[in-house]
Amino acid sequence: MKKRLLVIVAVFAASSAFAQNIQMHYDFGETRKCITTTVEMFRPDKLGNTFFFIDMNYNEGDVNGVSLAYWEIARAFTFSKKSSLAAHIEYNGGFGRWRDGELSGEYSINDALLLGLEYGWNWDNYNKVLMVQAMYKTIRDKNNASFQLTAIWTTNWLKGKLSFNGFMDFWKEDNEFADGGEIKETKYIWLTEPQLWYNITSAGKGFSIGTEIEMSSNFSGNEGFMINPTIAAKYTF
Repeated sequence: MKKRLLVIVAVFAASSAFAQNIQMHYDFGETRKCITTTVEMFRPDKLGNTFFFIDMNYNEGDVNGVSLAYWEIARAFTFSKKSSLAAHIEYNGGFGRWRDGELSGEYSINDALLLGLEYGWNWDNYNKVLMVQAMYKTIRDKNNASFQLTAIWTTNWLKGKLSFNGFMDFWKEDNEFADGGEIKETKYIWLTEPQLWYNITSAGKGFSIGTEIEMSSNFSGNEGFMINPTIAAKYTF
């Protein structure tokens, strides 16, 4: 499961542009070895902007076809035309399935609702952008009162031919991990997914090739630190 970038929100909010892209990643992670597709959409309006993405993983383990589906949708309401401060509301959730020989099953990714504030900065005519978010978070059947802190960044080099962007999340979520006969409990999750893209065509549209490196702690059913690199292609409409 991947949490997709909100960088596109920060970049295009100033220019009032509509943007959408599709991505395909091959994940080299030790427990992954699968393909992930992503659809992202961002649309601004007079009141703020709307962003969503949908992730699907394919052929994880012994599963044929879609093994995981996950989505997030977020809405920002700006306080004024001259302010970079906005109210933020977000929903995310999904489900997956697994197969190990003759055994198989399904699982859900606990729905989460987030409410909070976001604020953005830009430098060099939006070639460098930073956004921070502070949110209250409630996770179904886990944490009724939690929090999430998010930082999102993007920077462009070589007249837009090379882009480096990503996000970093830190949130509270109770999880249990079996270690032999012992059950270990964790309360916090850290996740970052920096991406590096070479933009084959100009003006932020068309084809790009690149990589994403997911680094995490206590994320997606794995205790402790993990790193999962990908090789990827993207088309921006």
